[in-house]
Amino acid sequence: MPDRLQTATNAHWKQRFYANSMWWRAELAPQEPSRGMVLSATSGTVQISAWDRLSGKQRQLTHHQEGVFQGYLSPKGRHVYYLRDTAGNERGHYVRVPWEGGDEQDLTPEMLPYTAIYPCAVNATETLFAFTPTEPDSFPLYCLDLYPNGEAGMPRELYRSPKLTHDVVLSYNAEIAVVATTERSQARQYSLLAINTGDGRQIGVLSDLPRGSIYPLMFAPLPGDTRLLAMADHSGYNRPLIWHLHDGRHVDVPLFELAGDIEPLDWSPNGRRILLRHTYRAMQRLFTYDLETDTLTRLEHRSGTYIHAQFGPLGQIVALWSDSTHLPQIVALDEMSGEWQGTLLSQGETPPARPLTSVSFPSSDGVEIQGWLGLPEGRGPFPTILFVHGGPHLLHIDVYDHISQAWLDHGYAFLAINYRGSTNFGRAFKEQIWGDLGHWEVEDMVAARQWLIDENIAQPNAILVTGGSYGGYLTLMALGKRPELWAGGMVRVAPADQISAFEDGNDWVRGFLTAMMGGTPTEKREAYIASSPMTYAAQVTAPLLVIQGRNDMRCPARPMEAYAEKMRSLGKPFEIDWFDAGHGRVSTEMLIAFQERQLDFAYRIVSNIKSS
Repeated sequence: MPDRLQTATNAHWKQRFYANSMWWRAELAPQEPSRGMVLSATSGTVQISAWDRLSGKQRQLTHHQEGVFQGYLSPKGRHVYYLRDTAGNERGHYVRVPWEGGDEQDLTPEMLPYTAIYPCAVNATETLFAFTPTEPDSFPLYCLDLYPNGEAGMPRELYRSPKLTHDVVLSYNAEIAVVATTERSQARQYSLLAINTGDGRQIGVLSDLPRGSIYPLMFAPLPGDTRLLAMADHSGYNRPLIWHLHDGRHVDVPLFELAGDIEPLDWSPNGRRILLRHTYRAMQRLFTYDLETDTLTRLEHRSGTYIHAQFGPLGQIVALWSDSTHLPQIVALDEMSGEWQGTLLSQGETPPARPLTSVSFPSSDGVEIQGWLGLPEGRGPFPTILFVHGGPHLLHIDVYDHISQAWLDHGYAFLAINYRGSTNFGRAFKEQIWGDLGHWEVEDMVAARQWLIDENIAQPNAILVTGGSYGGYLTLMALGKRPELWAGGMVRVAPADQISAFEDGNDWVRGFLTAMMGGTPTEKREAYIASSPMTYAAQVTAPLLVIQGRNDMRCPARPMEAYAEKMRSLGKPFEIDWFDAGHGRVSTEMLIAFQERQLDFAYRIVSNIKSS
């Protein structure tokens, strides 16, 4: 480790935070590909910018102090849509702002504020807007008409369910809306429901229950074409299928020669080909598939991660690309071969970064766990950071990661693992945690720790665990369930007690927990208690730092306040910092401050170990 923390303003790790603008989304309007949208933090908080593909210029469209969580570009590029909430609490109203600039327009001024986590939808002709907010004890689908004069109609309710419903997509002319719903399942398994947007009549259901879930992605980009591109996991992995709404048929796209998840990303403008992203053991490759000739074409592009990709103009694929040593950038690929044709938009250069490499090891039951390992300069064993991602149904992939680089700069080894519950490793791998949260994930974390020791990478007495959101939850669970293994833990926002999180969280949290646990706390009380960090607080022995948001409705304040009080009453080595924002909605300066706080916390722990 360095003799001291690198706290100067020009420290390399801080420069990377400023440079890595956290591009969460970048896309072109499919019907007007000269117009694009970028969601980035170049201004210090995440904001939406219009991107002119021809000139390469960006123009910031939102200027909200707390930032913008998501943004969606309309198909013709006329507007961008987003949820205007209060201080990052993900509760408010959907608004839109013209791509050319101007005042935002509230689309639902007559409605009470609502929680909206999942994407909204606008049809290809931009005549209908649809969204799936969460309301007390129910999950509705609303739509409203969009008029040529710029006005919007009143919201109309098309559907309402007591269970999770989201991922709405609209047909080209907006005569059909399709949503994913768990109404027919006792768990987080989805079926598709097709609804006539004119009268709300249900016109079709597509279900794989109990074999698996189906998710809607997009309709064919042609007038009158009601083919829906979807993704199903009944094979054990996510695979594309096409649902023919006119006669109810559904056809799997035959891609049996590829192992792993295959996710459709886009449909060619002529409706003939689909763009596919193949992910196997957290590594990616793009393909195209010709629906008329049943021909699969592998694109020979650079390695790394394609965060988003779509068919663009001039025979190109436009993609948001990154890997562990390159900042996210928008690139052009030849759509027939995958040949790299250049960078369309980038953020410039940063201090050199150390690569992360894919590793794997067996967990306690023999299941193979994959992770991404970074090593600092010098010879091991090193003090080590074990990082667990949020979600849980997400994936740590090969992207530029300023957090890992900050630890590597300070002499720590860094391992991020894709624990049980992560996507891309099969349906059984993802679903094994359902009803028993915090069990198999911790088993995988323990196995990662042992592998780091066996490989002479980590100092056994200097392994610290960290994560945010669900990763923060797992950090608390690991410290409580296996306290003898860890030198310390660092949490950025986490639910500390599942029952009170259910009581205090937003409507989405209650739906999420009900689906993941197989019932409410009243129905599954013992399971909720067994899956709560509060249950194991008395067993924690390692120093613990928590950084928690006061306005976070996914990880509400009261459970963590109670956890903090219990830790103090037990005399545990516990520190907590509160910040006034929502779930991850903070500025770059705050992110740097959080990272510096964690570096200092870990430095003190490891220094004490060295001196003892």
